[in-house]
Amino acid sequence: MITVWPQYLDKNLSLNEGRKVSKEIAVEEPKLQDIEKALKRLNLHYSTQKERSYPGKWYEKSGRILVESDKPKLELLKEISLKLQEIKQ
Repeated sequence: MITVWPQYLDKNLSLNEGRKVSKEIAVEEPKLQDIEKALKRLNLHYSTQKERSYPGKWYEKSGRILVESDKPKLELLKEISLKLQEIKQ
């Protein structure tokens, strides 16, 4: 299981604030629903936990998604981010 926090894909955050993908493929303020759509289009199994807080922003309940994947985490995050860009166009 790979944990995906929306912060990993957020173009507005720095690497120190939690972004894991490059700014070129990151998206503006990704929501859990958007990430779920991307995962459905990628045919990946996942479970959503809406009441979870990203450790760096423990006071904000942004939620997280647990994804079943054999791919390395960064590769999966890049795929999700590219799919989010495709959806938002």
